[in-house]
Amino acid sequence: MAASSGILGLPSMQRIALIGITGRAGSRIADELLARGHRVTGIARDTAGVPPRDGLTTVSADATRREAIAPLLAGHDAVVSAARFDGGPDADTLLAAVRQAGVPRLLVVGGAGSLEVAPGVALIDTPGFPDAYRAEAGAGRAFLDALRDRDDVNWTFVSPGAVFEPGARTGAFRIGGDALLVDVAGNSAVSMEDYALAFVDEIERPRHPRARFSVAY
Repeated sequence: MAASSGILGLPSMQRIALIGITGRAGSRIADELLARGHRVTGIARDTAGVPPRDGLTTVSADATRREAIAPLLAGHDAVVSAARFDGGPDADTLLAAVRQAGVPRLLVVGGAGSLEVAPGVALIDTPGFPDAYRAEAGAGRAFLDALRDRDDVNWTFVSPGAVFEPGARTGAFRIGGDALLVDVAGNSAVSMEDYALAFVDEIERPRHPRARFSVAY
């Protein structure tokens, strides 16, 4: 059930199922959602360490199992996946669960590895891409490719800058497309807090249906 516009055009409260609430990006997206008055169902394998908060319900579940996750998604306005790609639910499993639950939107915390540094050249394919991040980046690219092959779910994939760490919530960031965003010094970065801000903006005011967009300074 999609939420309608609130008073004076402000977004009304939405019910969001957030897979991966215990992760660094997921926890910050939850913070942003709750601060704006949305209701969040936080899902992870073990949510025992998530502190209670107004508007937050937590559920421990294995998101790699469609039969376990689909009933938890039902009744929400959108599903957010902030789970790791390498070891988390694959695209087919998650899409099947979203469809089964009847949720109209899926938004995915993506990575920078699949962003292009030149036409047809992804960051992951450049010399010097760190081996430590290669498996996760490769799985993220495969996840995005799988989304692009589907038209039965309204998905959005959100990629951060190459450096993606906790930091300040400044509100001063840029929105891009499939190309890696860099600043005048050639750096590509965004704080997790500003990324969460842009991510929740997209939940409240959708601008990228069935598309990937990027966020960086």
